[in-house]
Amino acid sequence: MPPLIRLEHLVKEYSDSEQPVLALDGVDLTIEAGDFVAIMGPSGCGKSTLMHLLGFLLSPSSGKYFLEGKDASSLTDDERADIRNRRIGFVFQSFNLLPRTSVLDNVLLPVEYMPDADRAAARKRALELLKLVKLSHRLNANPNQLSGGEQQRAAIARALINRPALILADEPTGNLDSKTSDEVMDLLSELHHEGHTIVMVTHEEEIAARAHRTIRMKDGRIVSS
Repeated sequence: MPPLIRLEHLVKEYSDSEQPVLALDGVDLTIEAGDFVAIMGPSGCGKSTLMHLLGFLLSPSSGKYFLEGKDASSLTDDERADIRNRRIGFVFQSFNLLPRTSVLDNVLLPVEYMPDADRAAARKRALELLKLVKLSHRLNANPNQLSGGEQQRAAIARALINRPALILADEPTGNLDSKTSDEVMDLLSELHHEGHTIVMVTHEEEIAARAHRTIRMKDGRIVSS
């Protein structure tokens, strides 16, 4: 089987300003299914750009990105959007929950973009996931009624609703206190042990230490992996 992720000399250049910015400078990387990878590096090193490229939120300027053996450069915009919704789960530092929508409906949100989805089965899975993240008692609450840790656990449940091949977590503990950070990392570690592939950006050494492997970046390049 091919690796889950393979990058070949991936380059990303931003040219919105007078002076082009080289955010990624020839990145080569392989991540196997079932890995738990932390990406670290100073601000501006390219780690968030790399995360956005892995999640099909950006396109590379050059180079190749293979997801599950499929060359992303050969995909149409609609195919990329479909893979992003079905095969990739996102967890963000800012949670990105809809403020006037219940926890249950927030978890179900990705299903709304799947016209062929079995709504009854999706609701059953959402309830199971909310039990997994210990939010069964908060189904009808809105995000502003939740603590930061509860909001992040709801976001993790949402990321899992479509059984993704890949979970991308961008600073998942960045807005949390140390106790709540530990709880969220315990949950991600549990998901990893169950076989999920997780790629996480963090600037905290103690958080990165919970991953199976740490990739360090500097000036748009991987300096250790």
